[in-house]
Amino acid sequence: MAQDLEVFAGGVAVVTGAGSGIGAGLARRAGALGMTVVVTDVNLATAEATVAAITAAGGRAEAVRIDVSHPDELDRLADLVFARHGAVRLLINNAGIETVGNAWEISAARWEATLNINIHGVIHGVRAFVPRIIASGQEAWIGNLSSVGAFGQMPGQSAYTVTKHAVQAFSECLYLEMELKGLPIHVSAIVPGMVRTNIFSPEMGADEPANAQGHRGAMAAMMRDHGMDVDEACRRFLEEMAENRFWAMSHPDMSADIIGGRVRFLSEQCPPIMPDLAREIAVT
Repeated sequence: MAQDLEVFAGGVAVVTGAGSGIGAGLARRAGALGMTVVVTDVNLATAEATVAAITAAGGRAEAVRIDVSHPDELDRLADLVFARHGAVRLLINNAGIETVGNAWEISAARWEATLNINIHGVIHGVRAFVPRIIASGQEAWIGNLSSVGAFGQMPGQSAYTVTKHAVQAFSECLYLEMELKGLPIHVSAIVPGMVRTNIFSPEMGADEPANAQGHRGAMAAMMRDHGMDVDEACRRFLEEMAENRFWAMSHPDMSADIIGGRVRFLSEQCPPIMPDLAREIAVT
């Protein structure tokens, strides 16, 4: 028996931002492992589509509309899940958006949305669920969506990059807090590399600076042509989480290269290192 099936089967999973992309992939995988999956998204129709895919494959799932940029909605979600299903075994704080554009050209509204969804959605997901998980007295697993972008720099993606640096730091501290308290709650930083999703599709950047579309298009083409299938990535993530690994990576070699560059940057205290692709796809 695979360890992820042994660990997760029969439990309850909550996945935010699960209407598409990695969130949908993680929800489908949790359903395939025999979990009851609470599929949340700001777009109820896409959440329901994920539920339909899970149930068509013989799994159990329900859709809930949640906007993770509002902390009170995450409190409402936690209340609903624990009242309806009891203990939560797997919490995936996945909801996030990509924002493209030079830092000074992104609107205040888009900056706030990016920070509130990508950072505060993770923080308040933990804040809302963890006290209830502790009170249940049961073992649980938390995965927060980091990124290979958490370890480097990319001009034109400053908004997204800063949020992933924050999620990574938060996850590291949360792991140590669980250890210090001796709690049976395992924390993982989920670190996707190049995974084939729609995060760079043009419609996702409708309120970005007009000059961001070229960057989006180049990244979308790269992910389409070279990205890992999302279901394969999500299978790896949950297997690694079931092994209680802090690092759950789709592309360990890519992550190691980027982390190695970060180590050199910090140890040598040199100026930020321009990524190889940055000049080719740069926002102008």
